[in-house]
Amino acid sequence: MVETPDTICSRETWNRSLIKAATYRVIITVLNFAMVLVLTGRFDIAAGFTIVSVVYTSAAYIVHERIWARISWGLTGPP
Repeated sequence: MVETPDTICSRETWNRSLIKAATYRVIITVLNFAMVLVLTGRFDIAAGFTIVSVVYTSAAYIVHERIWARISWGLTGPP
């Protein structure tokens, strides 16, 4: 097998990164909605904030994970 940056550093596939992002996003979405609802008492503001937050933070999370998948710093030996 030819080793690429994806297999050398993390052996993490795009599918794994996407599933991790999705499960993380569900947890954070619920927490964001609940906190904004508690702070404002307004469903419309909580829903609006949550929708906007889902889009930009999901994209940022995936990019962050893929960048770290290429960095070998802090890894020890083969998995």
